[in-house]
This record gives sequence, C-alpha cells and structure tokens, in this order.
Amino acid sequence: MSTKTVLITGGASGMGLLLGQCYAKEGANVVLADVNRDALNSCVDEIRTYHQNVIGVQVDVRDYAQVCNARDEAVEQFGSIDILINCAGGAETRICNAQGEFHETPIEVYDFGLDVNLKGAFYFDHAVMAQMVKQNSGVIIHLGSITGEEGSGNAVAYAASKSALMHGVTKSIALAGEHHNVRCVCIAPGPVLTRPAMANMKTMLGRAAEPQEIVDMIMYAASEKCEFLNGVTILMDGGRSVMFNK
Repeated sequence: MSTKTVLITGGASGMGLLLGQCYAKEGANVVLADVNRDALNSCVDEIRTYHQNVIGVQVDVRDYAQVCNARDEAVEQFGSIDILINCAGGAETRICNAQGEFHETPIEVYDFGLDVNLKGAFYFDHAVMAQMVKQNSGVIIHLGSITGEEGSGNAVAYAASKSALMHGVTKSIALAGEHHNVRCVCIAPGPVLTRPAMANMKTMLGRAAEPQEIVDMIMYAASEKCEFLNGVTILMDGGRSVMFNK
C-alpha cells in the first residue's frame, strides 16, 4: 500500500476522515480534500503524528477549477492518484437547516444538494480520470446511500443525486475507464452511526452500521483483491432494502 496515493473528498469528517486514518495506517499516501480549512488542518496534523505522507487541500467540490487544483496538488506531491473516494456530501435539507415540505423548500437548497452530492463527485471523476488515463490505472469509488433506492420526500436532491451515482454514473465511469485500466464501484450504506439520529432507522439486523464496517468495505472494493469488481453498486444496508413488509 505504501506506493498507492488515495484522494478522499469530504476528508475532514465522518467516513472520509476515517478512511484517511485507515489508509495512513496502512502506509498509503493520503490526500484529504475538504471545504473546511480549520477542520482539514486539524485532521492532517493528527494523522501526521503517526504518518508523514498526508496533505490537506481545501476545495469546494462545486468549483471545477478548485477540483482540478486538488488533483494537481496530489500529483505534484505524490506523483499519482491511484484511488479516488468521493465522500463529500450529505442531505441538503439537514445541512442547510431547511426542514419544510418539498414545495416550500427554497430551490437554492436543492441546487446546493445537486451541486455537492452529484456534480461534486462528477467533477472529481472527470478531473482525476485524466490523471488515471495517463497512469493507465486507477480506482474510483462513489459513496451511495439507501436513500438513493428508497427516495425521500424532503431531501429530494440528495435522493436523486445518490440514485444517479449508484446507477448511471458508476456504470458510465466504468465504461469510460474500460480501455484505461480504470474501474469504478459504488458502496451504498444504509444507516451509519456517523450521527446519532441514524440509530432510529430500521434495519433487518436491528441496528445501524458502525462507520468502520463501511470503511472496510470501501477499502476492500478499492483493493487489488477486487479487480474483477467494476461498474456495480454494493448495497450495504443491514437488510433494510428487503423490509418492505416489516
């Protein structure tokens, strides 16, 4: 793993940060990309207490120029981008504190949700694919959600974005990388205990996932052990999707 460089969006919190920590412990070069500069600096400082090959790049995923800058900084520092993991995002109504009904929610809230959750990942896929084509190798991981299967009457842009990533984008990026040894996989969790409220979502197992469980699956899917895995979404939801009659 020491020769691999991993670029993680949303890397200053939640599963993005946990992924950065885990990859650093395995000896990878780690690039954390996040919009929150203070949190980013703190996370990089913490990881550097046990692993020096980590940098932080402030980036708003809605700005393609900033996305390209993050890619270029990663390549300048470490020479390659072997794994891209798109973690940045979240339900727009929660992030923007807009909890009204769909028709009452300002369209700007949904613009934000689509830009961050869908276009942000799309921008990073496009920018980093250019580098992976040069290398003739790479893995792109999308973070989906059970909401992309279930839908949401409130966080409509989040549901639409995750559904698009899980189906159209993951398949299409896999096809785009077909002749360049670049594969694309989506891991779609159910409820995960990155926030206490997730414990209230029902699953067949009667609990939400621990973040480490999802991170372990992402790292496995991105590894050389899964070279035959491409263009698919793995729904890791504790059986929630088959509980229609529960």
